[in-house]
Amino acid sequence: MSDVTRILSQIESGDPHGAEKLLPLVYDELRKLAAIRIAQEKPGQTLEATALVHEAYLRLLNGDEVSHWDSRGHFFAAAAEAMRRILIDQARRKQSQKRGGDRQRVLLDAAALAVADENQPDEDLLALDEALRQFEIEDPVKARLVMLRYFAGLSIEEAAKALGISATTAKRHWIYARSWLYGKIHGK
Repeated sequence: MSDVTRILSQIESGDPHGAEKLLPLVYDELRKLAAIRIAQEKPGQTLEATALVHEAYLRLLNGDEVSHWDSRGHFFAAAAEAMRRILIDQARRKQSQKRGGDRQRVLLDAAALAVADENQPDEDLLALDEALRQFEIEDPVKARLVMLRYFAGLSIEEAAKALGISATTAKRHWIYARSWLYGKIHGK
């Protein structure tokens, strides 16, 4: 029985000092395994082999897997799986942030822009007008669509026909315009 297998048995039986004895014996091999895993990743990986080893080791000793290691090979297979999961979790976090995962979705409708009625302060209408003027300079077609939809009360199909664009294009323009105006009005 190798030292690693013996220590794994001690950890399984509840020895509180087993983890301290195990790390020095497996660290170099885990570091090599981590370096191989990171080398297989796309360029731009921000996680280093040392950090990957430490995170994997912590997951292995804090998880339910501890009682299931019956050999040195089984331990290293579990370590490789832990490293894989860490890299996948990190990739998912990066991907979600890259795609706006850290932002909150806000549902917008015509009422969210600023409804011009007795219940709304004049400041909201003024803010909408100022934002719409800026938007008209940037994108006149989309600004006209907003005017037709919001002020004239036309449907998407009616506004599209008036502008000489397809209803699908008008829907895309409407979504963009609402978002742009909302950002300008609310300073986002």
